[in-house]
Amino acid sequence: MKQVPSIRLNNGTAMPQLGFGVWQVPDSGAESAVGTALEAGYRSIDTAAIYGNERGTGRAVAASGVPRGDLFVTTKLWNGPKQRWGRDQVLRAFDDSLDKLGLDHLDLYLIHWPRPMRDDFLAIWKTFEEIAASGRAKAVGVSNFRPADLERLRGESDLVPAVNQIELHPLFPQEELRALHASLGIVTEAWSPLGQGKELLTLPAVAAVAAKHGRSAAQVVLRWHLQLGNVVIPKSVTPARIRENLDVFGFELDAADLAELSALGSGAAARRIGPDPAVFDV
Repeated sequence: MKQVPSIRLNNGTAMPQLGFGVWQVPDSGAESAVGTALEAGYRSIDTAAIYGNERGTGRAVAASGVPRGDLFVTTKLWNGPKQRWGRDQVLRAFDDSLDKLGLDHLDLYLIHWPRPMRDDFLAIWKTFEEIAASGRAKAVGVSNFRPADLERLRGESDLVPAVNQIELHPLFPQEELRALHASLGIVTEAWSPLGQGKELLTLPAVAAVAAKHGRSAAQVVLRWHLQLGNVVIPKSVTPARIRENLDVFGFELDAADLAELSALGSGAAARRIGPDPAVFDV
């Protein structure tokens, strides 16, 4: 396997373009899954407070023997509706995540959802500015933010999010949002990059591209992401699949392949699998 390339964030921090996600991995299984990923060669791990597996993730990082400077660890603030998110609450949540992970700093800290109906992400972002200035998070960003949410941040803060982590896959390619990211210097990171393995990986068009290159359906979809410039964080608890998802640097899709995959979600065919950030407030 070739080394995973890095993407330079807008503050100069280098982030691996392919990482390992642990959404829906229970804490009891996170140590094993993350340990397998680190052994396979992943150096970027993406978790979140709401996943409930920061402790297991932290145990795997500690046991791996990989130098901290070689790792890129992301977690997210679960800005849920059960409390008012002022400065003290945000700082407590940040400290709690660091404690569970067993780390003294994060590489990336994200606001998990915009929750526009609560109108508090601007206040949260002010505390994120403070966290970034302290150096306890090398970079800060957002997740699931829409163009309107990013424009509100832009109007109120000089700190541009380093990353926006969004649902993105060939069935939901998010062209408008990716174009805005490019114009603002925000890196696009895809969650559920494989469409959660449901319909997407069984489509004839995906199978045809996979057969052409002698690769799996998951590998060609991940390659599509990489060649578009997205950061991807596929998840698996199966060791063989964990390794397979990392083995995507020994081939390239041509222009016809890229167009074929991009056409799956073009125009009216685009469809979400996950929640709509405009109304999500769970």
